[in-house]
Amino acid sequence: MGSGKAMGVQELSTIIWRQRQLLELLVFKLTEEQLLLTSGRTAWLSHATREVEEVVTRLYDVELLRDVQAAQVAADWDAADATTLRDLIPHAPPPWDEVLRGHLEALTALTTQIRTVRDANGTFLREGLRATQETLAGLDASGGTYDARGASTAPRAPAAQLVDREL
Repeated sequence: MGSGKAMGVQELSTIIWRQRQLLELLVFKLTEEQLLLTSGRTAWLSHATREVEEVVTRLYDVELLRDVQAAQVAADWDAADATTLRDLIPHAPPPWDEVLRGHLEALTALTTQIRTVRDANGTFLREGLRATQETLAGLDASGGTYDARGASTAPRAPAAQLVDREL
């Protein structure tokens, strides 16, 4: 393998390391969201969600770079059918086969972690929404409002009346 081919797979490995770092950051940001949800500190939830979205955007960019570089490495190794990292590993010469396999295992584990935390966050959000809806449903909707003079427009319960039957 020529030095140009080694440079291609080395660049691919570097890109995958960057992807792994971003996936770890995503696990962290999703865990932050979860802590906010479980502690009831939802005022900060929009900030945490925005940070998650920023990491996801960065991940898309890195995944695109990885795909382009993997296609180049596949071409260098005469492995045109290798469209994924998993497909590329059987074509990789030592020690790159083990390096790429290690990357694949780490990416798989991180993806599983992300899915677990994301699903738990979804459950917490649904439970919070359900609790809010139940609370709102329990409020007295006939509370009324106020008119321009500040008088209540709520229906009044009938006042007690005294009836004198001796008249």
